[in-house]
Amino acid sequence: MKIVAFTKSFQDQSIAEVCRMFRGMGLAGLDLTVRPGGHIEPQKVEKELPAAVETAREQDLEIAFLTTAITDADAAAEKIMATAAGLGIKKLKLGYYPYQPLGTLAKQMDEVRRRLAEVAKLGRRHQVLPCVHIHSGAMIPSHGTMLYELMRDMPPEEIGAYVDPFHMTLEGGGEGWRQGLDLLAPWISLVAIKNFAWWPGHRDAFGQQRWEIRAVPLADGVAPLPDFVAALKKLGYDGVYSLHSEYKGGHSFRDLDTDGCAKQTAEDLAFFKKLFG
Repeated sequence: MKIVAFTKSFQDQSIAEVCRMFRGMGLAGLDLTVRPGGHIEPQKVEKELPAAVETAREQDLEIAFLTTAITDADAAAEKIMATAAGLGIKKLKLGYYPYQPLGTLAKQMDEVRRRLAEVAKLGRRHQVLPCVHIHSGAMIPSHGTMLYELMRDMPPEEIGAYVDPFHMTLEGGGEGWRQGLDLLAPWISLVAIKNFAWWPGHRDAFGQQRWEIRAVPLADGVAPLPDFVAALKKLGYDGVYSLHSEYKGGHSFRDLDTDGCAKQTAEDLAFFKKLFG
């Protein structure tokens, strides 16, 4: 079991500085953004990813996996996969497939399934495991059962499930998250760790109270993290956990700066470690 952190909230810092910060917290490594606007732009991956790996090693850390925007088996995806594989990075997170207008979901799922199969084939060629992140809202997949339906006919050696208590609880707050984990057990390859709470928003034209979702510290949210981790343990998962310190912007309980995100990440890490006894 390794605990790393997602670098999205720290992209205003160099990779070297992020490594120093993460090592000081006691993290094992980085979930590094290699996507447009990320720490490394996709077109620069061949030059900059080797340097990033060396920088992490100098701090006794590893780049556990890459967060990418890959959605198709194209030349850009192949460049990232080939570079990652050559550096010993064996897993990467894929990009997102937006959900389109009502009434077309079955057709859209067939199309996403086809595209994922091609990405999996490319990953197999380079011995890299592409992992599909569950993201609530207007995304495919938005919950665990949907991801199972997408990958049920693909072997776990070729494609992985990236599970997430925030998004899985949001779409399945009773037992939906647990049932999703149950179905996905053979494919679970990465775990994001974050939490959320409901915030009162505006009242609509009918007088209905609307609610917003905000990221909150791990110990303060709706997602039952102790139960989620216990379920993963029971299913035999002992891989990477990535802390997602998404505390910048209006979607957060407070709009923190980079130092604030670092402080909150350290607090989240201390809480999360307690779940392992």
